[in-house]
Amino acid sequence: MTRTLSFCAAFVLTSGFAYPQALPMEPLHDSGQSVTGAFDGWFQNQDGTFSLLVGYYNRNHGQELDIPIGPNNRIEPGGTDQGQPTHFLTSRQWGVFAVTVPKDFGTKKLTWTLVANGKTTTIPMSLDALWEIQPFKEASGNTPPVIRLGEGPVQGPRPLVAMRTIALPNPLQLSVSVADDAKLIPGMPRPKSPPVVLTWSKFRGPGTVAFASKQPAIDITKGQDSAAAFSGIAATTASFGEPGEYVLLLQANDWTGKGGAGFQCCWTNAHVKVTVTPAAGTR
Repeated sequence: MTRTLSFCAAFVLTSGFAYPQALPMEPLHDSGQSVTGAFDGWFQNQDGTFSLLVGYYNRNHGQELDIPIGPNNRIEPGGTDQGQPTHFLTSRQWGVFAVTVPKDFGTKKLTWTLVANGKTTTIPMSLDALWEIQPFKEASGNTPPVIRLGEGPVQGPRPLVAMRTIALPNPLQLSVSVADDAKLIPGMPRPKSPPVVLTWSKFRGPGTVAFASKQPAIDITKGQDSAAAFSGIAATTASFGEPGEYVLLLQANDWTGKGGAGFQCCWTNAHVKVTVTPAAGTR
């Protein structure tokens, strides 16, 4: 298994890049700073294709940004839109989407360019052997949580995609079933937090998204996976500021936390595509 250290992602500027390059440990600022893509490694899929796992680093401590798909948010070659976010939370976000490339991708590269606050950054992504990861099972045997949104199950960082429709001003009900093996990496002290933390966020969309709880509590008395060491159900709602097409991100982190304690395992992603229609009588 290839273990990737927490801050060893490919970060580069458009003035020229070396691959791979470590993340510059610059201090966070409230606003006005860049957003940089983060190549978090690659893995092979069961059908022989490959997934490039990608996150980002928003250096603005107090500024979330929306960067529409286009010249300021593009993955090349192959089309500017390859599933990347258009809404960027603050700080480092690990492996929030995956780009699938064909079996014969070989030594080719993709690049992700972002322009934020007038600052341009570009990162390369490839199947370099140094960046191979095993996101479905850590060396100690720990595996990612399993989540269900009605369309599941899904396990690991390659997102499940669920579809929903809601009319304004109604909130969207979001219910998740989750299960986990509740394993710890050897030598890791047992945390006081639950074995799984669920986090909702806006990934794409034209307006604001307000969650009743971004990290809803998990009711461990329920769940479809009664044989798992930990299982339960969590619920929240999402309210939308205006009509349009949205994508919500649900990330389930086990005790290893964000980025999997540097081992690129073990978390699970789901993307919920939501069509928000105007209120009745306003069409």
